[in-house]
Amino acid sequence: MKFTHLNESGSAYMVDVTGKRPTVREATAQGEVVCSPEVMAALRDGTVPKGDVLAVARIAGVSAAKKVPELLPLAHTIGVHGASVELELHDDHVFIEATVRTADRTGVEMEALTSVSVAALAVVDMVKGVDRSAYLRRCGIVAKSGGRSGDWSRELPGGER
Repeated sequence: MKFTHLNESGSAYMVDVTGKRPTVREATAQGEVVCSPEVMAALRDGTVPKGDVLAVARIAGVSAAKKVPELLPLAHTIGVHGASVELELHDDHVFIEATVRTADRTGVEMEALTSVSVAALAVVDMVKGVDRSAYLRRCGIVAKSGGRSGDWSRELPGGER
């Protein structure tokens, strides 16, 4: 297996994408924040002491998608042309899905993953005063399209979202 971010001597480097043509690309990631029943009830009722958790998480996720090159040393600076973050309340967790779009030379998988991760961290930050046991789980890319490798989607067990 050849790793694309290692040169012949095994040193890490940023892949040169100068010669690639920009194409439309999209990636979707999902994750969850598991919370106590009390926090889930407060989220539903809008009574979390710090305020509107879902609005803060949504904005945090969109903002995070635009900051990936500052966080990941080998990530390319690309134009994030669209980013959406959706949050859904389930029985014991907050489900988060982020989709990021671009028309650039490289994909937006890291942007989608970072978006979900930071949105999840924002949820934990907003509820930690009520539930110190809140935690993140199942963060991953579930679909991508565009670019040289084309379309891909993850088969989720039991038709899970």
